[in-house]
Amino acid sequence: MGLELSNILLAFLLTLFAGLATGIGGALSLFTKKTNTKFLSLSLGFSAGVMIYVSFVEIFPQAQASLISELGVKNGNWAAVGAFFFGILLIAIIDKVIPETENPHEVHTVEEMDGKSEHHKSNLMRMGLFTAFAIGIHNFPEGIATFMAAVKDPSLGVPIAIAIAIHNIPEGISVAVPVFYATESRKKAFGISFLSGLAEPLGAIVGYLVLLPFLNNITYGIVFGAVAGIMVYISLDELLPSAREYGEHHLSIYGLIAGMALMAVSLIVLM
Repeated sequence: MGLELSNILLAFLLTLFAGLATGIGGALSLFTKKTNTKFLSLSLGFSAGVMIYVSFVEIFPQAQASLISELGVKNGNWAAVGAFFFGILLIAIIDKVIPETENPHEVHTVEEMDGKSEHHKSNLMRMGLFTAFAIGIHNFPEGIATFMAAVKDPSLGVPIAIAIAIHNIPEGISVAVPVFYATESRKKAFGISFLSGLAEPLGAIVGYLVLLPFLNNITYGIVFGAVAGIMVYISLDELLPSAREYGEHHLSIYGLIAGMALMAVSLIVLM
């Protein structure tokens, strides 16, 4: 299966963009006086809509087609379904091993930085650093997913990268808020939130070194089936609940529908 160098380079750039969007969240939390909860709810819902639609309409069917072409209809379908739920299991295990208090999807706002109390600063710093570490663990398979999707089909990789970048913004906030409150250093808070996204391009490097040399219809189908499972889990377990925690439930649903609609139109236009 021949792959153009331009596709590989684009895939790396898209993964880097998606991962370092945590820095955008860090900057937003440090240089704005008030969290725009409406924007975050709408954006998170939009990201979920893109991920859910593209997973079920484009990525999973492609996984099925690749596996059926090599294994036959019955075995190919079983393999695709198995890969899908393996992806869900993988990301669920990662979530399970991350302590709840350091979970990167706990909602934080700019307003939490108000006040000068010295109490619990060491705990806040610990929470910020553990959150950055948790995000790194969590974003690693997302980096593989984004890279592999973009290598195979750049028109598919672009919206996936954008969706993951949007969902990384509040993760950057969740790192920057406690670090800033603990250290009162905007530079440290932004730097740690920015660096926490490097696990995404690291996942791309692993995908390039480990998976790409063995990419054929079977490995491609298994990877894409797992990618679909990972993205559906992220949407249902993280994005939509986070959007609701920002207090704008209906906006998150409007964003969900808008994301699905835009993805549907773009897939038709790019056919």
